[in-house]
Amino acid sequence: MQQPFPTMLLYGADYNPEQWPESIWPDDIRLMKLAHVNMVSINIFSWALLEPAPGHFEFNQLDRIMNMLADNGIAVDLATATATPPTWMSGIYPEMLPVTRNGIRLSHGSRQHYCPNSVDYRREATELVRRLGERYRMHPALKMWHINNEYGDHVCSCYCERCAEVFREWLKARYQTLDKLNFVWGTRFWSQYYYDWRDILPPRITPASHNPTQLLDYDRFMSDSVLACYLNEAGILREVTPNVPITTNFIVTFKAIDYFSWAPHLDIIAFDNYPGITTPPWEVAIRHDLMRSLKHAQPHLVMEQTPSQLNWMPQNPQMRPGRIRLQSMQAIAHGADGVLYFQWRQSQAGSEKFHSAIVPHEGSEHGRIFQQVAQIGSELKHLSQEVVGSRIAAQVAILMDWQNWWAVEYRPGPSDQLHYWDEIKAFYRGLHQNNVPIDFVSTHDDLKGYKLVVAPLLYMLRSGTANKLEQFVAEGGVLLTTFFSGIVDENDHVVLGGYPAELRKLLGIYVEEFDPWIKGMANEVVVREGQMQGTYPCTLWGEVVHLEGASALGVFGRDYYAEGPALTVHQFGEGKAYYLATHGSEVFISAMMSYLCKEVAILPLLGIEGTLEVTQRRREDGRSIYFLLNHSEEPIEVVLHDTVFRSLLSGEVLAGSMQIAAHDVIILLEEKDAQLEGI
Repeated sequence: MQQPFPTMLLYGADYNPEQWPESIWPDDIRLMKLAHVNMVSINIFSWALLEPAPGHFEFNQLDRIMNMLADNGIAVDLATATATPPTWMSGIYPEMLPVTRNGIRLSHGSRQHYCPNSVDYRREATELVRRLGERYRMHPALKMWHINNEYGDHVCSCYCERCAEVFREWLKARYQTLDKLNFVWGTRFWSQYYYDWRDILPPRITPASHNPTQLLDYDRFMSDSVLACYLNEAGILREVTPNVPITTNFIVTFKAIDYFSWAPHLDIIAFDNYPGITTPPWEVAIRHDLMRSLKHAQPHLVMEQTPSQLNWMPQNPQMRPGRIRLQSMQAIAHGADGVLYFQWRQSQAGSEKFHSAIVPHEGSEHGRIFQQVAQIGSELKHLSQEVVGSRIAAQVAILMDWQNWWAVEYRPGPSDQLHYWDEIKAFYRGLHQNNVPIDFVSTHDDLKGYKLVVAPLLYMLRSGTANKLEQFVAEGGVLLTTFFSGIVDENDHVVLGGYPAELRKLLGIYVEEFDPWIKGMANEVVVREGQMQGTYPCTLWGEVVHLEGASALGVFGRDYYAEGPALTVHQFGEGKAYYLATHGSEVFISAMMSYLCKEVAILPLLGIEGTLEVTQRRREDGRSIYFLLNHSEEPIEVVLHDTVFRSLLSGEVLAGSMQIAAHDVIILLEEKDAQLEGI
């Protein structure tokens, strides 16, 4: 049984007291209270201290840390420390170190230096986690388990002999027979036929391009292998501490790990949020909406964010005053029920010593960064009772498939400019500008309750996906998909009979040719009537499209398919299916998203479009909380029309017009009984 989210807005940091003399710890506690910290993540990289020699465990220091935090009312997100095996382990078990695709075994000396399929690593991790679980299962500070850290960030694939062995077993379980594997992999091509399981290898460096279905299966296998590491630890903790929720920290849009397949195994979705200072607000928002969607609108957690300065970009400027507050409030606005920072106290040594922290090298509470963090902590404490547990309800969804992401970008292919996440982002941006709530859904999710589904670049259609989309549209939904969709099945086999194959009936079109463009090639989409009337530049891709029941809303302006359909719509049952045969400009996609939202009667929240970011969280009592975030350099005037609100930060009752300062946020709760006339 999965455990619920804690009943408060969580606020705190990654805390590493073992890196400091114990004489500093009391001042840490004093400062945490000033900053309104209520949770810290600890023990993330402490394996070497917990087990300084094989089988010799020392928990005395961790005991003191846990007791100190419990005595001061600070909850603990206790990490299992398995992301950093100690030096003795790689010395005794050198084959646990991962091997790159070109056969180089990586060395000990940083972190994540383990093969996910290593028997030795799994055995040692199992022992450590069991001892941690049994020792702290009744400890009053323990409120959450944090397994490993940023799975796959540095080693997302290994190609060692152990992985080759486990890959063969994985393939046997998937295909049962070599005949089936040979068919699915298409091994008659290039004489790749396999006569014995032992001949199958990981896709290491070869003279030419790899078998694309082998690559697809290896990506599936590696995502499953890393998940098996997580499940190994989670199984122990669920046995020993069944009432303590379990999480790990995702890395947002991390291509190598299929987070949709992982999500059911986490009690709480948590992720690390590290935008640069020039990252636009919508590109931060998309991260929250994806993470929140992994568990169907359950509140998520920002496990790490920087309080100001990063250390791993080419240049690392300070975050400007007020930005971290806006970023933290944006997290809550998009459904998070907590934000934590990396890290609490700025390191004196090591590769992250110039990464900013709440407590800087100077060591006091008097600096700008600490003061900002303390202000945010005070505000979140004030908001907690009103906001915690409220949910975001969306009627618009973006269909995203991690395995399609892998498949569409394999080389060789039609174009090395096909970037699945970039296509997802382009349509998200257009929707975000309309200030409508947005979910992400997988191919396994139920589409009921959504009015509009956007499925960009759906190159690979897994079994049942086309039928699900047909049912959604037939029952009144509106679907938009785009170029190079419906091309292959889940084995990366082209579906014969004409593109877009299984989507052909739904879309009412036949694609005769697709035409990937080189640098300098471009075209135009011409829309001659209606709300989107105009001429819009397009890039990357064009197609020769024939209508088979659909209508052309826009046509290509030039080249040999001039006047051919570029944007089509097909009535299918009670709904409509749209198809865009090119990569539209930002202006065009924004216009199209606005058009589709209006078609399904989804209006911008509070009637505000574009100038502010607006989100809505709904409470159990039916009342809505609106977050109005001004990411601009200038104040913005807002008209609230006839609704009466109470500001959750100031307590004021507000109606009519109001001004939001630059880089500020206003959080409004609908008043139940207030009448505009009485204000």
